Amino acid sequence: MKIRLKNPLVFFDLETTGIDVATDRIVEISYLKIFPNGDEESKTIKVNPGMPIPPKSTHIHGITDEDVKDAPTFQEIAKNIANVFEGCDFAGYNSNKFDLPLLAEEFLRADIDLDLKKRKFIDIQVIFHKKEQRTLSAAYKFYCDKNLNDAHSAEADTRATYEVLEAQLDRYPDLANDVDELAKFSSHNRNADFLGRIVYDDEDVEIFNFGKYKGQRVTDVLKKDSGYYGWMMNGAFPLYTKKVLTAIKLRGAFGKE
Repeated sequence: MKIRLKNPLVFFDLETTGIDVATDRIVEISYLKIFPNGDEESKTIKVNPGMPIPPKSTHIHGITDEDVKDAPTFQEIAKNIANVFEGCDFAGYNSNKFDLPLLAEEFLRADIDLDLKKRKFIDIQVIFHKKEQRTLSAAYKFYCDKNLNDAHSAEADTRATYEVLEAQLDRYPDLANDVDELAKFSSHNRNADFLGRIVYDDEDVEIFNFGKYKGQRVTDVLKKDSGYYGWMMNGAFPLYTKKVLTAIKLRGAFGKE
């Protein structure tokens, strides 16, 4: 079943130096952009991360330092990528927890203010886990009856993810063929940032979702513990989390609560 689209939908996958959103970098990005009329645009780009690729990461995706030594840095391609992604919604596999937060970090490091939080995100892994509990390779076999021979190749994973979503729409009549509804279904929390360190409560107010102040409103914490803001800003938190925290702090300072 073809997915109904109001906006272009970008399926994307990242290969990286590791799994720490705050410190690791992209070494390859692949995207498949589906337009509402069914047209497609795809591209795979090697990226020089500006740091050594750990052998354990190379073992997973097969990309070495030699492969990316002459590749552009993300900063060099960020503006073009942002132009491609402008006005699009997004889909990926485990993308809400990893790929989107890391992509947001890379854009911030490159001084590109692409407000991804205004877009819709479909995480195919969440749909799959809610329905079947498997991995991407198993999902591809289960839904599409195909073997994912090039698993952990960004291009192969991106294409497989797109095919799995279409097959999921065919298999589950109760799964709405609508990007807004798919994004809601594939979301674990209503995050204010990407990693869910700050989330929204039932009254749409930001609360901390970790640490000693978990479950407490951010504005209340910043009022009673003025040092907590500085601790987070100086800590190993993602840039996007710090951006959200600063916006909340400034909003309170200017009396917009």
